[in-house]
Amino acid sequence: MPTSLLPRLVPVTLLAYAMLSAPAIADSSRGAARPSGKDSIGIRLLEIPANRMDDPRAHAFIVDHVNPGTTFTRRFEVYNISDKTQHVQLYTAGAGISHGRFTFEPERTPNELSSWIKLNQAATDLPPQGRTSVKATVGIPAWAPKGERYAVIWAQISSPGAGQQEGITLVNRVGLRAYLDVGPGGEPPSDFKIGEILPQRTEDGQPKIVATIANTGERAIDLEGKLSLRDGPSALSAGPFPIERGTTLAPGQQGDVSVHLGQDLPDGPWKFSLTLKSGRIDRTETGTLTFPRKAGSWGLAAASDSPLALILVLPGLAALAAGTVLIITFRRLRARRKSAAGADSSR
Repeated sequence: MPTSLLPRLVPVTLLAYAMLSAPAIADSSRGAARPSGKDSIGIRLLEIPANRMDDPRAHAFIVDHVNPGTTFTRRFEVYNISDKTQHVQLYTAGAGISHGRFTFEPERTPNELSSWIKLNQAATDLPPQGRTSVKATVGIPAWAPKGERYAVIWAQISSPGAGQQEGITLVNRVGLRAYLDVGPGGEPPSDFKIGEILPQRTEDGQPKIVATIANTGERAIDLEGKLSLRDGPSALSAGPFPIERGTTLAPGQQGDVSVHLGQDLPDGPWKFSLTLKSGRIDRTETGTLTFPRKAGSWGLAAASDSPLALILVLPGLAALAAGTVLIITFRRLRARRKSAAGADSSR
């Protein structure tokens, strides 16, 4: 592909963007992955395409849409935040999306996308507080069929166990997810819908809501967001409360997001506003909900303020009213016939 047609890259380090951390035993769910513990390393992107400056996911992951036959590069940084030299192994592996989660293939199991990603070094020795830049080159074969693919770039350190763990090698790793859509033309649209919202009290009595989300677009989504409550008992307001992060949905998939709220929150009713985001897309649902009183139980589904919900409900109410009228009319006609039959027999 001609260089002039490749997306212009912008250094991430020049962007005013808040990077969040994640444990070493998982991949970086947002921005720089910075594990805890004495044997620790981190990883983060150093550049993103200029045309994705407004896409928060592209600041954290390798997210792109390319034509078959395209080759592009991304630089990322691996850094040592421990007080000793770390030998870091660098490699790619397969990934997928299942049951509302971004999943990783065991160890170094490859897939199609991971086999297309080549790193300019397989290992590096980082001194205390040291860091190094690594280049990933992604080469898409000209025969690659249309579709979105997932992989992960791992940085891994190993250390021998101590005490009762002697003879066991402890492995910590951090990673960068890759979401790559291949196909001609422009990038497929991303979109999602917020469905049923159910209030709940957990077994320990904590209020919680669970919202069903459907990915109606053609790219994977990673959901984040918040829930706010207002006009509660005694005109109380509460929140915003962040959703539990980690829900990822492939195109056509459906899953749930959850929000845990304050322990002493009254049952309600409450006016709510739930806002969810994925990259450039955000959706908001408002309505009324009431939490159940009993611990370990579910309440009635929230009543939505959405015009779509009214459109769906009104025909049902109209049908119910029409059915009621028909039943009443039928009963009246039957009563009249019985009355007329009785009059005839008496004559």
